[in-house]
Amino acid sequence: MVARAQRWLVLAWLVAAVAWTAAWWSRSPAMAIAGLLVLSGSHAVFLAFEFVLAWRVDESDPLPRASAWQFFKAWLAESIAAPRVFAWYQPFRWRAIPDHLPQAGRRGVVLVHGFVGNRAFWTPWLRELRAADRAFVAVDLEPVFGSIDRYVQTIDAAIVRVTAATGQPPLLICHSMGGLAARAWLRDADGARVHRIATLGTPHRGTWLARFGRTANGRQMRMGGEWLQRIDGERTSVQQVPFSCWYSNSDNIVFPTSVATLPGADNRLAAGRGHVELAFDAPVRREVLALLDAT
Repeated sequence: MVARAQRWLVLAWLVAAVAWTAAWWSRSPAMAIAGLLVLSGSHAVFLAFEFVLAWRVDESDPLPRASAWQFFKAWLAESIAAPRVFAWYQPFRWRAIPDHLPQAGRRGVVLVHGFVGNRAFWTPWLRELRAADRAFVAVDLEPVFGSIDRYVQTIDAAIVRVTAATGQPPLLICHSMGGLAARAWLRDADGARVHRIATLGTPHRGTWLARFGRTANGRQMRMGGEWLQRIDGERTSVQQVPFSCWYSNSDNIVFPTSVATLPGADNRLAAGRGHVELAFDAPVRREVLALLDAT
């Protein structure tokens, strides 16, 4: 389970921070503080490497590349958003906001997270939906490193639950790999069972970074890969269900930029957003949730 593994990682970080501080504080407070800064900022250094790769790869993409300033601002925002998700929401808050299924008769939502995520990824969305008394189910995709095809039944069961509560086909909201899982569900499902599919930073045509993936689902996201070729068929496309695809020109995970778009879809640029930040951008969230009442 993602939550358990990420709790252990956070605990290991805390132990390392305490041990370093205890070992150095009496001898050199400056060294103790420097070590804490390194421990605290290591994730930002790794993210910077991803953004530099995205900057270089985007140079040959047909869609316009973000400016260096946009990439820099996206890196700063992602350095804040990513730890909030992976060191707080997902490890410790994954049960904090349970699924909500009122018999309200208004359209509901199924939320599908991405790679190495869990339902707590959607925490700000769940709060807003709960406050509005909208029905929602946020799924956990297991096994974490399994084939994307194995997530189909989980998504189907969530759609059944929300439809039973509201009497209406739900809106599917998917981040990253979650959008591919929704398209895998479409292969053998009736597209009329959902109102629309909204994807945020989904590698519809793969991502350059997936060449380094060694897990089953990581390999399936390789650009030009066999799995993506099989899923890129009529039954998994905009011909079956309306798609709205939010993408960023400074995404540090899904790049080059154009891979997060779908031909014929309602493709919407959220300029200067990192991969995680894209799902935490308030204007994007407002636009996506407005689809609940769209025809």
